[in-house]
Amino acid sequence: MSIAFLLTTVVVVATPGTGVVYTLAAALSRGRRAGVVAAVGCTLGTVPHLLATVTGAAALLHASATAFQVLKYAGVAYLLYMAWATARDKEALVVEAGKEAPPEVSERRVIVRGVLVNILNPKLTIFFFAFLPQFVSPGEPHAVLRMAGLGGFFMLATFAVFAGYGVLAASVRRHVVGRPRVTAWLRRGFAGSFVALGAKLALTAR
Repeated sequence: MSIAFLLTTVVVVATPGTGVVYTLAAALSRGRRAGVVAAVGCTLGTVPHLLATVTGAAALLHASATAFQVLKYAGVAYLLYMAWATARDKEALVVEAGKEAPPEVSERRVIVRGVLVNILNPKLTIFFFAFLPQFVSPGEPHAVLRMAGLGGFFMLATFAVFAGYGVLAASVRRHVVGRPRVTAWLRRGFAGSFVALGAKLALTAR
């Protein structure tokens, strides 16, 4: 595994985007465990992109403008939904300081949302399709396994970095929960971030 691939992967994963925003929101809303669970969901959301690349399905998205646009705008729509859901959920950050939200505040829902955040991100498909193949020789006998290994490292890096973001956010959670003005601005900030990311995605050419 080349140094160039390792460094590029870390930079791509660590750069704040939809997954990072979602993980931070989950950690601040429900605590450290929810932040880690959100990181798991976002990591699982990269699996379809990797499978599409390995099986060659990504070539269809690359060649078909219509297919790419459908995926892109589905991602935009979901980000706008996340903005709406975040803005209206006035109870999400209203918990007692120092306490984790109860596990019944559906961890499954946290994971599903994390998966959708990344599965509807066409930039991940483009990353896997355009970047990973550069590190696999065309005639290599185990090209598929090598590509899967590179994708596995990307997933591992995604989980580690996102979980780190979540733990850091949860560590300052007690300083913001229970303060109506602060939590209101946090909700607006996260909602605005999802809107901004959706607008950026909508205006970005393929």
